[in-house]
Amino acid sequence: MPPTPRQPKGNPILTAALKTLKRLQEKHHGVVEASDFKNDEQRAVLVDTGFLRPVMKGWYICSSPSDGEGDSTAWYASFWAFVSGYLGKRFGKRYCLNPEASLLLHTGNTTVPRQVTCVTIDSGTSKVDLPFDNSLLVYPDRNRVPKARMEVRGLQVWPVAEALCLAGPSFFINHPREAEIALATIRSASELLPTLLAGDKMVTAAGRLAAAFEFVRRPDEAELIRRAFAKSRITLKSVNPFELAEPTISPSKERSPYVLRLRSMWAGWRQDVIDAFPPAPGLDKQRAGYLARVDERYVSDAYNSLSIEGYRVTDELIERVARGDWNPDGEPEHDKTRNALAARGYYQAFQAVKESIGKVLTGENAGIVVKRDHHDWYAELFGPSVTAGIIEASQLAGYRRGPVFIRNSMHTPLPSEAILDSLEALWELIEAEPEACVRAVLGHHLFVFIHPYYDGNGRIGRFLMNTLLASGGYPWTVIRMSRRDEYMKALEAASVKGQITPLAQFIAQEMREWAPERAGKA
Repeated sequence: MPPTPRQPKGNPILTAALKTLKRLQEKHHGVVEASDFKNDEQRAVLVDTGFLRPVMKGWYICSSPSDGEGDSTAWYASFWAFVSGYLGKRFGKRYCLNPEASLLLHTGNTTVPRQVTCVTIDSGTSKVDLPFDNSLLVYPDRNRVPKARMEVRGLQVWPVAEALCLAGPSFFINHPREAEIALATIRSASELLPTLLAGDKMVTAAGRLAAAFEFVRRPDEAELIRRAFAKSRITLKSVNPFELAEPTISPSKERSPYVLRLRSMWAGWRQDVIDAFPPAPGLDKQRAGYLARVDERYVSDAYNSLSIEGYRVTDELIERVARGDWNPDGEPEHDKTRNALAARGYYQAFQAVKESIGKVLTGENAGIVVKRDHHDWYAELFGPSVTAGIIEASQLAGYRRGPVFIRNSMHTPLPSEAILDSLEALWELIEAEPEACVRAVLGHHLFVFIHPYYDGNGRIGRFLMNTLLASGGYPWTVIRMSRRDEYMKALEAASVKGQITPLAQFIAQEMREWAPERAGKA
């Protein structure tokens, strides 16, 4: 949801329209119908000024006037709210997403799907075309709308156990991570039996799920299913539906789909990262020498990292804040002040990160160091903005408490209620990981994947990456602004397509660019 729009002076029609929009976006999560406006003039002026963007006839989402014609941020940010609002207005609760779509929601899938399939109790078949090649397929089938439905993100869905029984074998091939997570959230296979024993058509599904439990190393659950069918003199034909070489989630009592997803991503990706990286040089015994080389990277790192985030920063400004001769009172223009505050905060955070690297170089576990120190980096990054009165000090305490979205990304960061558990899992994974390149690449990506702060996630993620690179003796690596598009595409490939190799190769290439004599050859 975009920030509450500022009310412009001297335009009473737009001012009144924005007041109406503020009320509607809070009530409907950024999704509105034309009928929500009693005054068509207000709706028209909001569309003309870019505060509302049409989705389909009679339906709109809140947007920012600064968004370009092809900007997908507002749409992806509002996708599930739109689907929920549209289906709710059209069918009430007389519908259910199909089992596969239900499982994607239950397992915390963060990617906006190309198509969502909805089954209704009583309506005709239709395909609703949506922006950016998304669509909604609706068809009637009273028997495929369960009486005991659940609500996830405002949508009517199948319970996990029933959805697993009804999902086809292609789900395990096309969405193996979600299939593993769904199985891991099932405490006992007895939860599946009421559905599996309901009719002869479920025998194949029972054999598939028994084999799936065998694959994820839960043989007792597989045997429970087989015994239940054996009582009816039915011998199940078990066919493993997974095409994975091995499972990515170990049996545990963990039930959070977000924590399970992080563990699965780490286990499934770590070898890809190792294959893309040169061997670690090892910890540098000359601590001062390593930190001196980090200092040499400061100007270039600050320029590129801040530019990636959209700040206009010059070398001269960076050098001034590094010398300590910058004063915010001397910069009257808003943009210059904002850029200067960002540069000063980056300098202060850079110094704090150097202290953390110093701890790593003396042998402290890198996972423990970054867990303990990353809040300090964040506080330094935005400290100057607090001093200048631009943001409240309370905003630097803890993590975000609401949604946040990544510009033009089909990945939706984790909900705020999942942040603490997910970060705790991330620190544990980093602490236990023996390979520095895996710690750095996956630590960086999964931190940004979680997106725990409202702002600064990219900068903190790159600080995290470089602290973890140092734990293996790899040099401080600058992600250049000139390769920003490649960098963002690599992050998107990991978050949306489940492909970590592009990001691992990209970081390894940037590392060679900055220190070819130390990085070696992959």
